[in-house]
Amino acid sequence: MTRFIAALLAAVLATSATAQDLSGVVLRVGDQVGESRARLAAAGLLDDLPYRIEWSVYPAAVNLHEALKAGAADVGMSADSPAVSAIAGGSKVKIAAVFSNGGLGSAILVPKDSPVRTIEDLKGRTISPTTRGSVAHYLVLGTLKKAGIEPGDVTLAFLTPTDAAAAFQSGSIDAWSTWGIYKARSTGVLGARELFDGVGVNTGNSVYAVTDAALADPAKVAAIADYLGRIEKSYDWVRANREDFLTFYEGFTKQDRATVEPLYAEQAGYRRGPVDDAFVARLQEVFDTWVAAGVLSGTLDLSAHVWRGLPVAP
Repeated sequence: MTRFIAALLAAVLATSATAQDLSGVVLRVGDQVGESRARLAAAGLLDDLPYRIEWSVYPAAVNLHEALKAGAADVGMSADSPAVSAIAGGSKVKIAAVFSNGGLGSAILVPKDSPVRTIEDLKGRTISPTTRGSVAHYLVLGTLKKAGIEPGDVTLAFLTPTDAAAAFQSGSIDAWSTWGIYKARSTGVLGARELFDGVGVNTGNSVYAVTDAALADPAKVAAIADYLGRIEKSYDWVRANREDFLTFYEGFTKQDRATVEPLYAEQAGYRRGPVDDAFVARLQEVFDTWVAAGVLSGTLDLSAHVWRGLPVAP
């Protein structure tokens, strides 16, 4: 009976964006570096919105989650690790959708002339995991564990993405764990080398957190369901239009084709996944990893912070 009710709810929500008049809805979307908005626009998926989007742009997940916690945004995307950190910190959000590319996206970089050639060479070095609780921080912890290096055997320098980029360029840090556009610019402009791509450590899960207040508004829920459907279609567009996407991404990242082309696989790899028990278990694993590393403490039941009501297109 429970599955029947869930399926019925999904069917209702799947058509609710067209069945309801959403012209009065303002959906406040938090967007990391403006990438979601730019990709949706490039794919022509913002042309017929039945509601209005109020965009806000943040340089990193920690800033986006601060906005969600403060009620300044309704929905926002981040990797799963900073979302779990935010929930543990008291953010009143539910994770309502997940897209995954299998672990691609974030990486540990070293300067092109660095003597660091293996993960084991990071011992005794200074690494910036970018911001505390970020996917890049999670990657550093997992990478050190993979190499048998204790966190105390390295120096972790937590910096904003902009400050980390400057520190990396000046040589004041030996390695930088980062993602997306920051990775593209460092490899393109500075010739940085990718020491480790994160596959096997990071989940590759990008999750959409929605505030409890937004979930209490049926019209806003319908708008969120529609918005996430457009996100899904935007990745379909990436896979079906490789050259158009790369041309767009050149302009968005302000890098040349040779720099952005290696990023195509991670962008094209995103597919929407089910918000099910296996997904909840993976979130719980992320929390347990943070606790083991001393980043978080206490206990947390992540199943209470997941919302399964939004439909997933077949």
